[in-house]
Formats: sequence, C-alpha cells, structure tokens
Amino acid sequence: MIVLGLTGSIGMGKSTTAKLFAEAGVPVYDADATVHKIYEGEAAPLIEAAFPGTTASGKVDRQKLSSRVVHDPAAMKQLETIVHPLLRSHHKAFLDDAERSGAPVAVVDVPLLYETGGETRVDAVVVVTTSPEIQRERILARPNMDAAKLDAILARQLPDAEKRKRADFVVDTSHGLDPVRASVRDILAAAATLPQRRA
Repeated sequence: MIVLGLTGSIGMGKSTTAKLFAEAGVPVYDADATVHKIYEGEAAPLIEAAFPGTTASGKVDRQKLSSRVVHDPAAMKQLETIVHPLLRSHHKAFLDDAERSGAPVAVVDVPLLYETGGETRVDAVVVVTTSPEIQRERILARPNMDAAKLDAILARQLPDAEKRKRADFVVDTSHGLDPVRASVRDILAAAATLPQRRA
C-alpha cells in the first residue's frame, strides 16, 4: 500500500482535496478530525492538567485553549507533547485498517506534515496550494479569524513556496473543483507505480 501525505498551509483547499480523494474511494486519515475526537475524550484530562481552565464538561474548549497557546511557543510545544503521541496511535490504527482492507493507496491529511517531520512516514507528499490573495480571502472569511491570528498561524507553518519545492505532487485549488479532481486522478494513477519509501 502506498501512503500519500496530504498537506498545505491554512486556506489552501486541503480539506476539499481530501474529500475528493475520499470520493475516489481512497481511505483518508484526517489529523484535524482526530484532534477534535481526542479533545472530546482521552486528551481532555491531560490538557486540563497542563492548561487549567481550558476544558468544560470533559471536553477541550478550543477557543480557550487557542487563546492560551497561539502566541506562546513554549505552551504550543507543551500541547504538542500531549497531543502528538495520541495522534500517532490513531494514525497507526488507521493505516493498519487501510492495509487490511486491501486499499492500494491511503491518504493521511496532516496540516503540519513537514513541520513535524511527517514526510518520513509517507511514501510521497501532495501539497495543496493557491495564490496568497485567495488564501487570505478564504481564511479571513472564517468565523473567529482576524489578521493577527492568521499571521500567528502562518508563522508556525513552513512557507508555501518551500512546501511546493519539497512536494512530489502539487495540487492548485485556484480554479475550482474540476482541475482538482483531474489532479487527484493523475496522482492516484502515478501512485500505483511509486516505490514505498516511508520509514
């Protein structure tokens, strides 16, 4: 089974691209959705212990947690040491299931793939991109988002140009869904011939 790492900076269209892989019948692991799940379960007591007052009714309050860590690199590091091991075990279970199901290709959708060294755990990397103007427009249209928060998020992410340079495949989401669908088809055809290279 070939494992594709799907990544891209915030607002690039990564979630839409992941949906198109799923539509094509590919098992897709969604790191963000898994974070949501563990924030409502196993991670909540650990996060409350590290950051008192950031949970309510046994679930992490994402707004409170975000305001506590977004501008504090040390707090962000501490949060990652709690969350990443839990994510890794969910990730492994997903790959085991996909392998057992006989899927030829699986996609792991990880926003901070390069930033966390995740490219060594996949066989090829797909980077989703768009123009900086479209990116900003998409993000600033989101609820609870402002320019300062956006800049703090972008500061933690590898620049788009660097991601594209390191990618095996690049998907541009600037021109609507049809070209993205075509890119997904091309990538899946190419993936069938790729060697396994993950660690």
